[in-house]
Amino acid sequence: MTPGASNSQLSDLARGACLPNYGARDVAMVRGAGSRVWDADGREYLDFLAGIGVNNVGHCHPAVTAAIAAQAGALIHCSNLYLIEPQVRLADRLCRQSGMSRAFFGNSGTEVTEAAMKLARRRARDVRGPGHDTIIAFASSFHGRTYGSMSATWNPKVREGFGPLVPGIRFATVNDLESVDAVWGDDVCGVLVETVQGEGGIHPATADFLRGLRTRCDAADALLVFDEIQCGMGRCGYGFAYQGAGVAPDVVLAAKALGGGLPLGALLVGEKAVDVLQPGSHGSTFGGNPVACAAGLAVCDVVFDPSFLTEVGEKGCHFWGRLGAIQRDMPDLVDTIRGLGLMIGMVLTRPGADVVALARRRGLLINCTADRVLRFLPPLTTTREELDEGADRLRAALEEFRAKG
Repeated sequence: MTPGASNSQLSDLARGACLPNYGARDVAMVRGAGSRVWDADGREYLDFLAGIGVNNVGHCHPAVTAAIAAQAGALIHCSNLYLIEPQVRLADRLCRQSGMSRAFFGNSGTEVTEAAMKLARRRARDVRGPGHDTIIAFASSFHGRTYGSMSATWNPKVREGFGPLVPGIRFATVNDLESVDAVWGDDVCGVLVETVQGEGGIHPATADFLRGLRTRCDAADALLVFDEIQCGMGRCGYGFAYQGAGVAPDVVLAAKALGGGLPLGALLVGEKAVDVLQPGSHGSTFGGNPVACAAGLAVCDVVFDPSFLTEVGEKGCHFWGRLGAIQRDMPDLVDTIRGLGLMIGMVLTRPGADVVALARRRGLLINCTADRVLRFLPPLTTTREELDEGADRLRAALEEFRAKG
């Protein structure tokens, strides 16, 4: 196929060349800038999903693309048998921002989730002896699709047909400490929780709940692991979302936005567990490669700037206000709005998958998760004018959806 193929040509090619696990795809995105992307037919869209929480600094941010180009011209890969300068500098930057002590890099969120689960179990064996290998996760959670992370993911659609799953995982309910106590035992080695659940429908954990988890983990000498893969990297108006709650974890997971669009995940470990993963116990061929880490450093320069984070909070309030006006005008359709910063969910009174298609026809990219929750993750660089533009397109889509009954 020649360059410049159309949406329909690429769709035809995909049907014969790609596995169908992503469903039918009839639009090919070929260019991005800031909060906007263009498809193969030249149509423009506002991307309020940000590549599913990846493009926090927008598409093709000049600082990120420059860092990628410069590093690609110097060294693309050399393996973790050697020191990699951008990796070391990024580890230092993330540790200083998060309050953690050491970092390990993988290629994705699911990889660093696996690493965290291994870390919790290995540490418990080393410190407390065999038999302390249970991890508590939560209803509505999503942690990934490899066996460990999938086993800690609540959604049956993700798990169905792939058994047997990894044993030793119990589920409680976010913001319900009694449910945590009901599944707690002497065998618990760690708690894995999203500070704000994303795929599960935008459920923020309260500060009191996170403090309760901290207290229980301290009493049991278990690791408290915060999954900030979607809600971190400035998304919620803080460097990491848990910093708004004032609760310190033992382990932080970062990915998605960290690489500015390149595959990169980070396991950030506090003092309690820095000595657990000794040489040979864990590794990654590509994790923390020079180009991805150079991009990550450029992302950090943007999203960890205090004035930038303040703006994220202000933009979140602005967009929330626009969504609130829609809720007031359509109480029969919009049940509630929840979230933090620019991670916002609009809960509908009925399934909302059709709204996604109606919004896309109006040039707005969003998605629907947990059946009835429209999820908004616009780039953090989105302007207030673009937020207003997106709200107007959403309103039109909802009006059409509502009229169809």
